[in-house]
Amino acid sequence: MLKNLVIVESPAKAKTIEGYLGKDFKVVSSYGHVRDLPKGDKAIDIKNRFQPTYEVTADKKEVIKNLKALSKDAVMVYLASDDDREGEAISWHLKEVLNLKEERTRRIVFREITKNAITKAIENPRGIDYNLVNAQQARRILDRLVGFELSPILWKKIKTGLSAGRVQSVAVRLIVEREREIETHKSKSSFRVTALFEVEGKTFQSELPKKFDTKAEAEDFLKKCLEASFSVANLEKKPTKKTPAAPFTTSTLQQEASRKLYFSVAQTMSVAQKLYEAGKITYMRTDSTNLSQDAMSAAKQSIEDSFGSRYHKSRQFTTKSESAQEAHEAIRPTDFSASQVSGERNEQRLYELIWKRAIASQMADAELEKTVITIAISNSTLNLVATGEVIKFDGFLKVYLEDTDDEPEDEEEGNKSLLPPINIGQGLNLQEMKGRETFSRPAPRYTEASLVKKLEELGIGRPSTYAPTISTIQKREYVVKEARDGTPRNYVEMKIAKGQFHDATKTENTGAEKNKLFPTNIAMVVNDFLVEHFPNVIDFHFTARVEKEFDDIAAGGQDWQDMIDGFYGKFHKSVEDTEQVSRQDVNTSRMIGQHPSNGKNVYARLGRFGPLVQIGETEDEDKQFASLKKGQFIENMTMDDALELFKLPREVGFFEDKKMTAALGRYGPYIKHESAFYSLNKEQDPMSITEAEAIELIVNKRDADSKKHIKTFDENPEIQVLNGRWGPYIKLGKNNYKIPKGKEAEQLTYTETIEIIESQPDAGKKKGKFPAKKK
Repeated sequence: MLKNLVIVESPAKAKTIEGYLGKDFKVVSSYGHVRDLPKGDKAIDIKNRFQPTYEVTADKKEVIKNLKALSKDAVMVYLASDDDREGEAISWHLKEVLNLKEERTRRIVFREITKNAITKAIENPRGIDYNLVNAQQARRILDRLVGFELSPILWKKIKTGLSAGRVQSVAVRLIVEREREIETHKSKSSFRVTALFEVEGKTFQSELPKKFDTKAEAEDFLKKCLEASFSVANLEKKPTKKTPAAPFTTSTLQQEASRKLYFSVAQTMSVAQKLYEAGKITYMRTDSTNLSQDAMSAAKQSIEDSFGSRYHKSRQFTTKSESAQEAHEAIRPTDFSASQVSGERNEQRLYELIWKRAIASQMADAELEKTVITIAISNSTLNLVATGEVIKFDGFLKVYLEDTDDEPEDEEEGNKSLLPPINIGQGLNLQEMKGRETFSRPAPRYTEASLVKKLEELGIGRPSTYAPTISTIQKREYVVKEARDGTPRNYVEMKIAKGQFHDATKTENTGAEKNKLFPTNIAMVVNDFLVEHFPNVIDFHFTARVEKEFDDIAAGGQDWQDMIDGFYGKFHKSVEDTEQVSRQDVNTSRMIGQHPSNGKNVYARLGRFGPLVQIGETEDEDKQFASLKKGQFIENMTMDDALELFKLPREVGFFEDKKMTAALGRYGPYIKHESAFYSLNKEQDPMSITEAEAIELIVNKRDADSKKHIKTFDENPEIQVLNGRWGPYIKLGKNNYKIPKGKEAEQLTYTETIEIIESQPDAGKKKGKFPAKKK
């Protein structure tokens, strides 16, 4: 008979834990959630106090069958899912679906997968915390109600296939509002003056604290400085300190991994999950910055061993978030003496970031000396100022410095130079002085990480919801993450050097974006509809209050059904009222004006396949359509923009005696040749692409396609051997499989490909996909 069965969420975790527990324990995985609300309107009995009906998901039936057989034979079953609301709910669902008896079931929790933590958990079991289960149930049920009732309204009033959600719609609103802020921003120019001085062969930079509003003022100042002498009016040295940041929470890890490693939020969580399951770091979903006494002692030992006792300073951080559970810990290494780990490259990089941040949090302040030099101008009441910093003791900077999302005004901004030795009254030799035109900027577009930061500041969402929310709004095509080229802009730069005044107009690239979140036209239409008809659902303060109510349920302070009842009544009334709104009253179209040639109305509107401009009325037989370009919005299309779009499709020339046409489609600009479509490269424009460029595009694409395909098999044409960016691989459906070293892709037999596919674990692999192997 099996003595002890331990059920965890993932196979990787099961493997790590089984190594710690010995022969009396069998550790198995539930592969995450095992039950959920079924699709359709039968999942929640609204009249019966929102009673949910759960069912085992189709992909978990075999898992449950195996777990039932194992639990039946076990003396004791330990439910060891994650130590948070989701984990508590998984344990409860397992208890229910496996019919586990109270007397032989134990709930155990740990926040790191180490021998010590697992042994302690087994020694200190508890029962299931139904308050946590109810908080998770409340979130799941409330979100289902909102989605289930809002989505059909959007289908009827705007477009089929749309969806809405309590947190995702608020995230989209933030992005839409930021885009409009950027669109309406009127850039204001001013002139910034910087000067370069030389002392004993060393140069340093200074700046005029005041900016000039006009070119005339800046020019007048620079020309006066041609006649001026410069001297040190004041020299101030003051000691300052830099203090390390707290260890990572889920949110700050996502932000810093984005800034330093260029990871997406989802990638950060996926890599952190692997590190956690391998026992390398503590649990990666947390909003606490707390470190345990054991962790602080281990950090101290590691710092003193590596850098000496002067570098250690014990710090206990407290979390600003009201919902943070201080009993939980920040994300930290399980072994502070290991500054690096083995594993995939990205696992190593993220681990190193977590280790550095946690170690730095327990290190001494950096001691700096800040020098401020005030420079007098002989014929002006204005002064120039130079600042510099010298590190007297590096402290935590030896290991780590946090990045920020703040964008400097220009390349020179924020560069604190090392200042040469200097005295009050000393004359200074001016090398050059510049007066450069700068422009005010709107607030920057959100990155995934800065959106997480904003959601957290507003109290919306929790550590477990950030990554899924950001993935959802992109998957549903409300938001796109992409890079966009900037546009050229002229600026004035004046300079004095060697007794001469120079004035030039230069060009800079402005507005270039990398990995920023842009709203789509559909996001703007849906957002405006929800703001008008469901203000509560996407009100920031209301959404944050709902999160606090979930926290209250988790703490046992409120009944979950009462909480949902308080929300649902008003919400359902709004749904019923909105049923009466005419589709024509929903703002999916706007008239731009009359066509200059034929006088017909020109509209920008949302079409079945995306945003478009239209000449003529919907009922006209000869109406014309043209798709909007990337980055164009219905709400600010002009007649000039529209007329430009109607120049497409455009005949480019001929290839192989067949016409080539440049056009704009749902997925961007393309060339059509016969029945094939060829996407234009980033730098190509459908309005100006030449015949020769279009032919080259087609030939290159055909060539790439022919090189990509290596072989297929008559036994199963779904299996392909292809050439990819990282070399040859096997493709089956949506899944890709590595070809082991030593095997030539061109020589692979059908049997060998099956063996490779079956030997590589893959959640999406379906049984019975292949015919039986020939003996």
